[in-house]
Amino acid sequence: MNQLSINQLSLTYKSGIKAVDNISLEITNGMFGLLGPNGAGKSSLMKTVVGLQKPGTGDIFFNGTDVVKNPMGIRKHLGYLPQDFGVYSKVSAYDLLQHLAVLKGITDAAARRQQIMGLLEKVNLLPVRNREVHTFSGGMKQRFGVAQALLGNPQIIIADEPTAGLDPEERNRFNTLLSEISENIIVILSTHLVEDVRNLCAQMAVIHKGAVLAAGNPSAMIKALEGKIWTRKIQVSELPDYQHYRIISNQLVEKEMHISVYADTQPDGFYASAPILEHVYFHTLYRQ
Repeated sequence: MNQLSINQLSLTYKSGIKAVDNISLEITNGMFGLLGPNGAGKSSLMKTVVGLQKPGTGDIFFNGTDVVKNPMGIRKHLGYLPQDFGVYSKVSAYDLLQHLAVLKGITDAAARRQQIMGLLEKVNLLPVRNREVHTFSGGMKQRFGVAQALLGNPQIIIADEPTAGLDPEERNRFNTLLSEISENIIVILSTHLVEDVRNLCAQMAVIHKGAVLAAGNPSAMIKALEGKIWTRKIQVSELPDYQHYRIISNQLVEKEMHISVYADTQPDGFYASAPILEHVYFHTLYRQ
């Protein structure tokens, strides 16, 4: 069982911005959702975790190794899946994986070929291994990204907004693949998409302005809002009249505005609504 321990981690940039604010998290095998809006501090936290920048205070341990003192203790076990995997325009999927495998230190040619072929099969790209990667669809490029992230058998993978720009079918296929690979390793899903966390993660944290506002099991966090979420339809022009409520979501459905509010008791004109993870997310952000 892999374990990432983050203890009272803080980082302040020279500009005075507190990018990481006293964060403590325990993360083990499986999918962990790091959920927050753009600019919340997700990237700053991940860069600190993998040793690209040193924290001002706090500790990071990966499988017992002090990452702050020894960044290679995590880097040699790390796979990274970026939002947009930049590729060489005239290189086939197989040849690009060959190049990346050498960079990762997989020097034995036979072992390298065996691993690359196995990964291409795993991500369902074996039939197109000789195609140039720049000709792939968005979903195929992301599956290629998974293959390169898995080179060298990493024990922890960081996926940064991996489903951005994918259509629903590609997103479902990609999410299934992520779920499968997370059974025996840690996969940290850094995203602002509530849907991906709801579908994939057994543990999550909501981060904003560099601080973790809430953390736990998504189902338990949803259950904590039962009997607290109330919804009604209003005219769009009426929205300012409801600003005294704690509105946690509003959306147009067939040109009608549906607002959901958080309250301990039922407000006049509202009906009970079953809480969802989106309510947890916005309630967590807006209660600050």
